[in-house]
Amino acid sequence: MSRAFRMNHETAVVSTDAGTLQGYFDNDLYIFKGIPYAKAKRFHDPQPVTPWTGVRNCTSYGYVCPLLSMSEPAGELLVPHRYWVMNENCLNLNVWTQGLDDHKRPVVVWLHGGGYEAGSAIEQVAYEGENMARLGNVVVVSINHRLNILGYLDLSDFGDQYANSGNAGTTDMIAALKWIHDNIASFGGDPDNVTLFGQSGGGGKVTALLQTPAADGLFHKGLIMSGVLDSNLLPECEGSGKEAVLAIMKELGISSVSELETVPYDRMAQAYNKVRPDLKKRGLNNGGSPHPNEFYAGEPLKNGFRKETSEIPLIVGSVFGEFTGFAPTAYDKNKLSLDEQKALLEKTLGPAAGQLIPLFEKAYPERKLIDLIQLDTIFRKPSIEYVRKRAKLNDKTWTYLFNMDSDLNDGTVPWHCSDIPYVFHNCEYVPTQDSDPDRILEEKIFDAFMNFVKTGNPNTDKLPEWPASTPDQEYTMVLDQDPHVKVNFDHQLEEAGGDILAAAAFSALSQNPDSVQH
Repeated sequence: MSRAFRMNHETAVVSTDAGTLQGYFDNDLYIFKGIPYAKAKRFHDPQPVTPWTGVRNCTSYGYVCPLLSMSEPAGELLVPHRYWVMNENCLNLNVWTQGLDDHKRPVVVWLHGGGYEAGSAIEQVAYEGENMARLGNVVVVSINHRLNILGYLDLSDFGDQYANSGNAGTTDMIAALKWIHDNIASFGGDPDNVTLFGQSGGGGKVTALLQTPAADGLFHKGLIMSGVLDSNLLPECEGSGKEAVLAIMKELGISSVSELETVPYDRMAQAYNKVRPDLKKRGLNNGGSPHPNEFYAGEPLKNGFRKETSEIPLIVGSVFGEFTGFAPTAYDKNKLSLDEQKALLEKTLGPAAGQLIPLFEKAYPERKLIDLIQLDTIFRKPSIEYVRKRAKLNDKTWTYLFNMDSDLNDGTVPWHCSDIPYVFHNCEYVPTQDSDPDRILEEKIFDAFMNFVKTGNPNTDKLPEWPASTPDQEYTMVLDQDPHVKVNFDHQLEEAGGDILAAAAFSALSQNPDSVQH
């Protein structure tokens, strides 16, 4: 079967409010890359792009936001990556659609991971939107925006023009959502049916937008994947950022913020990296995440959910291992006897092992006991609280736990990002997740997400009945080779495991520091 590709003066040409775009048609999809949705001066709010005449070529991915430091490629069998050209002029987005018509397809908007400091719309190969657009008949959009000190450094003490610099990255996302609202109908999309979805930092961005009044009405549903963290683990963002700014300027040998606007990014990043450890040690705002103010209501676990968003349906999930899934184990769990597993747990977890072992056996009877060492509490524990509080507002909050092991090393627990290929229907791009059982589960997960996108409810005939959670009953869809729903099944375990198991995750992270950027 030949692959249909077309690009000419009549194919994949779309008019937007700023000018005409040229994309291309490939494999039954119209694809546009690097569309500018806004422009911005450093530390300032985004502004509309300057309209152009003629036709703008949008067949190549746009710049991605510069990083504070260059990541060393690692873990490519688990999370295949791409590295792209970096530049501060990074306010662009990508679109995949089946038709440039008036069919009003649901719109799904991907917010990438990497915390609020790193990553990009194309960083992971599994972020590709083609399969989702083709198989789900939706319009897929992925966004680049400002990150790290460009997106979240608070300079509000230095003048009204910097009043919201601590949320510049979020203002970029809102500018992108406004562009979608105003233009997506020309790409066959429905501006009144927009679903946000994101993983890790991208999941956190969904929550940040829920807590930002300026985003109200620009999206209608959300999927948060491994995006709920204990607020105590987030970079310090409350209080004034004045000390951080002064420390950076001192390191650079400059005396004004206006000079900071024009310092080469690499120099500014080096200065920030040098002074940040001391800022962290002193508990000062170091510009690593959204800044609570009149624009942003702050983390809901600390400040409560905005009631204006109470009717927005959400799916909230995490994976079994998260960061521990990246760390190779020093043992072959398939060769350990039960007694050997218990002895290793007692050595690793100390006196807590006696309490945690029976709780783990009850919550995860299908797993080997030694997997307790790799159980995540960093995301799962706060997610339980998040869902409990969110469910007090509505009956539209669903929970999942991704529990599908890989055949890598004869059984690797799910790692941070391991659910992404299933949601995108992109398991074919990840060699360690492309077995027949993976493909079967992929169909079930993808079908549930597409139904959620179209109806606001993830229930389909491919999965067991999946009730929305209540404040007292968390109905968790456990996604493995035999998906099933459990009620409050791990609450005691997560509460008891808490800091002990989190320490194991941070140990894994210290062995694989780049994994946090996934």
